[in-house]
Amino acid sequence: ELHSDSKYLIDAISKKWINGWIKRGWKTAAKAPVKNQDLWLQLLVAMKPHQIDWRWVKGHAGHQENERCDELANIAILEKNLVEDSGFDATRS
Repeated sequence: ELHSDSKYLIDAISKKWINGWIKRGWKTAAKAPVKNQDLWLQLLVAMKPHQIDWRWVKGHAGHQENERCDELANIAILEKNLVEDSGFDATRS
């Protein structure tokens, strides 16, 4: 099981939006470019050898693992030597 408070992530996989994006050349149904294509591609590779049950959890609602993930994310933000996301394009945000 994989739990996330990101409805976007869960829906993209569970509702198979990602399959449509791929068929449309990484465009949404509205013909807009899919954001974070590089990260979606990495996720697809990481998912391949696994059978994952995707579960949405409400964020900031006391879900222990979700609260821990938020805590770790906030700690990481303060790091001085963060690895740059080479696929990020600020002009497309």
